Formats: sequence, C-alpha cells, structure tokens
Amino acid sequence: MPVNAIPEGIRSVTPALTVDGASDAIDFYKAAFGAEEVARAADPSGKKIWHAAIRIGDSQIFLNDVFPEMGAVPSKSRMWLYSADVDALFARATAAGATVRMPPGDMFWGDRMALVVDRWGNEWTLAQRVKDLTPAEMKAGQDAFVAKSG
Repeated sequence: MPVNAIPEGIRSVTPALTVDGASDAIDFYKAAFGAEEVARAADPSGKKIWHAAIRIGDSQIFLNDVFPEMGAVPSKSRMWLYSADVDALFARATAAGATVRMPPGDMFWGDRMALVVDRWGNEWTLAQRVKDLTPAEMKAGQDAFVAKSG
C-alpha cells in the first residue's frame, strides 16, 4: 500500500515552534485557543518535549522544547488564526494570559481582527471574515484608510 507523502491531518505547510517550556505552551494553547493535543514525545529525562503536535481548528502546529546542544533554539513566530467569533477568541486568549497588542477591530479588507502575544513572544493575529469585498471595494477601503492615517 502506498504511503501518503503528507500525513493524514497535516497541511503542506505546518508551523513549528521551539519554546522554553513546551508543555506549558501546550497547556496555554489549549486554554487560549481551544487547541487539542495530538501527539507528544518526551526526551529521555521525561522533563522536556522532543516533539509534540497540537490541532487548532483544521490545522496542526508542531512544538518542541529548547535543546541548544542539538541546535533547537527558541523561535518566535507570527500566526494568523481565523475563527467564527474573533471577539470570543480574543476574550478567551486574554483570559488565558495573552498580552494585547491590538483589540478587535474591523479592517478595510473585510476582516475583524485582533493581535495578541503569548509569553514566548509568538504573535497571534485573531481574525474573522465579516465581509466579502470586491477588489474595487477593497481598494476604496485601502485608500480611505491611507487618507485617514495621514
């Protein structure tokens, strides 16, 4: 039987985070974003995670602890997380301890979005499509935004 080149449940591009305290990060992502733990492989000491996978919505994210001796140093990333209710997701994330960079607001391209940061320095753009726009409507919105911004 042929092997799938891309494992079941994984997308072609899969983010991978290296953090100091992967177990704590998994717990935070569960609380903040409703993540589901898919897999976890501890190092021989049982204190650190060599590899873990979580699922948020229909996407997986890989995580591991810092292992400088193996070249695994902390990484910071920017994630874009779409949701059916960005305001509720923002409230959930901030209640779990995420730092607010931008509260929810409507954007000229048709999304409502917010920006939070986790304690590992990863930025999470929380978004919800609220209006489908034509290219002309988006350009008009962009022009109005630029004019207003000065």
